[in-house]
Amino acid sequence: MANKRTQPAWLFGTFFGAGFSPVAPGTAGSLAAILIAIPLIYLGLPPWGFAVLTLAFLYPGIAAAGTVAIESGRKDPQIVVVDEVLGQWLTLAGASHLNWQALVLGFVLFRLFDILKPPPVRQIERIPGGAGIVLDDIGAGVYAALVLAAAGWKNLY
Repeated sequence: MANKRTQPAWLFGTFFGAGFSPVAPGTAGSLAAILIAIPLIYLGLPPWGFAVLTLAFLYPGIAAAGTVAIESGRKDPQIVVVDEVLGQWLTLAGASHLNWQALVLGFVLFRLFDILKPPPVRQIERIPGGAGIVLDDIGAGVYAALVLAAAGWKNLY
């Protein structure tokens, strides 16, 4: 059998290895999302473009997360961080404008909501398989995007 880390589901599920970070793999996944966002912003991607990216990669992310969960024998393996990437991108979709302050605030907000998991995010996490792994982070991303949008409306960044 081939090395699982080279299989497409494992590559995408771990977001090209970010999930193998020995410290805080979820945070590493969020940072990977920000690192990809920077050149996209420089190339002119508007905030709503991150919602489009999230939707475009939602099904592949769910499928990859589910495959890694099954093959690793874990319900929600820490190495799966594609969910953090998608949640982080969805957070950026709430920005009124994209600058370094929005990136920092969006990162902090998403990590906060991902860790706290306010209702119904914690309940979404109970959905079986890849859907539960990914959709709870989408829920955290929605909360973070709303707060980021409100901060932008108040000109806080």
